[in-house]
Amino acid sequence: MGLVWRITRLNFRAVLEYRAEFMLKVAVGAAWQISVVVFATVLLTRFPGMGGWATSDVLLLASMRLLSHGLYVLLLGRVTWTHIIVQLGQIDAFMLRPMPVYRQVQLAFFNVNAVGDLLVAASLFAGAVLVVDVDWTPARIVYLVVALVGGVLAEGAIGTVLGSIALHAPATAYWSLWLDEMMTAFGNYPLHILPGLVRDAFTFVVPLAFVAYLPAAVLTGHVDTLAVPGWLAVASPLVGLLAYLASRLLWKRSLRAYKGYGGT
Repeated sequence: MGLVWRITRLNFRAVLEYRAEFMLKVAVGAAWQISVVVFATVLLTRFPGMGGWATSDVLLLASMRLLSHGLYVLLLGRVTWTHIIVQLGQIDAFMLRPMPVYRQVQLAFFNVNAVGDLLVAASLFAGAVLVVDVDWTPARIVYLVVALVGGVLAEGAIGTVLGSIALHAPATAYWSLWLDEMMTAFGNYPLHILPGLVRDAFTFVVPLAFVAYLPAAVLTGHVDTLAVPGWLAVASPLVGLLAYLASRLLWKRSLRAYKGYGGT
């Protein structure tokens, strides 16, 4: 962990060498998240509530999704850049070093956009927690924290699967962009308002529902609106953990089968 901290600190100092670019990237990250918040606010203002959820409940859901996403980008998001790392031939060098390749990918650079993401997400999350009609008992607070961690891991599982595929097909960059847009478009709202096929795809194919929708439903008392059993909704953080562990196994298998530009 000491080595990880030193490398992260050096990466951060490196991006600070260009202060204007650093501030611009932070602003871009913040602007992207603000655009999502503005759209959601306008939508909820014109149509109070959504699918039986109160406005404050939807805001809690959106803030949990945005905060989990911001933490994912900060901690695990470099794995979605695997296609670029492969194209640059850096994976070959990573495999020669006495450190896990996955960890080296995560330490390849510091993602400045995550700072802007987290600033907006944390602000919205703090406001949503204050206005939502939930009795914040110690048990619910613990579950909220665990749910955020589970959301980070669920999104990390998606990114790691794409990164595993990118070891052999760098063109997965298009899939990464498409999935990111889909998660941004639908991840901030109750998924039960979508057609059944789309809702099921975002639950059992791409585990978007486990990032924020299902745990938010548990916290706000909307388990009866879900298309999955209540116990599965409560176990959302555990599902995120299991999905991430499974994606890491896929990464290891993909890495063993990796062939560099020299064919070895």
